[in-house]
Order: sequence, then structure tokens, then C-alpha cells
Amino acid sequence: MPETDPLEIAARALRHRDRSRREIEERLVRAGVREDERTDALDTLERIGYVDDERFAAARAAALAGRGFGDEAIRYDLGAHGVGPDTAAVAIGDLTPEAERARALVARLGRSQRTASQLARKGFCEDSVEAALDI
Repeated sequence: MPETDPLEIAARALRHRDRSRREIEERLVRAGVREDERTDALDTLERIGYVDDERFAAARAAALAGRGFGDEAIRYDLGAHGVGPDTAAVAIGDLTPEAERARALVARLGRSQRTASQLARKGFCEDSVEAALDI
């Protein structure tokens, strides 16, 4: 018989890393947990602090920025994890400004078209790339 205790399923999903509310809900749906039980479990987990989209978004945004991603890529990633636009905007707003992160990457990688292309692929806006390369 499959495990259907929603709190137990959620706890296992949270064992190794923080997850967004939507990620936990999707896991509960896949486990066949009824909607009312999912809602109760998620509300309980939020109330006790195990599920916190703001904390998740801040940590995820910081990790992605640390791996050299720009704001647009971070915004997209957070949205893919179920983080709402307002929460994502706050998390991104708490980061070192994108233009500064772009300048740091240019200083490390060198001023070249290849670096510009890499920054664009990593989700940096055109203005940040141009400012970092002094174009």
C-alpha cells in the first residue's frame, strides 16, 4: 500500500533541500493525496516554518547568482519552481545588483565577445552586459 500520510510524504521531500509550496503540492498530488488533505498539510508546514516560499526564493536566487546567473534566468527558475512574481522580485532585489555581478564576471572571464555571449546566455540583461563590457 503506498504511503499517503501527506506530512510524512512532504517531510521526505524536504529532507535534503528546501522546496517551494508548489513543489511539495505536486509531490503530494503524485502520491494520490486528496486536495483537502494536501491543503491542510501545506498550511501546517507553512505555519511551522518547514515550507516558506520567501526563504526558498531568497536561497535559490542567491545560489543561482553565485553560479553566475543574471536576473532574468533567476526569475525564470523561480517561476518554474512555483514562486510568484512578487516573491521572486523581492528575492532578486535582495541580491547584489545584476550590473555589479556582470562586472565581476567580466573581470574574471575577460572582456570579449565570448564573455558577452556567455552573460547573455546566463540571463543578464543587455544593459548590464554592455555596462560590464564598457560598450
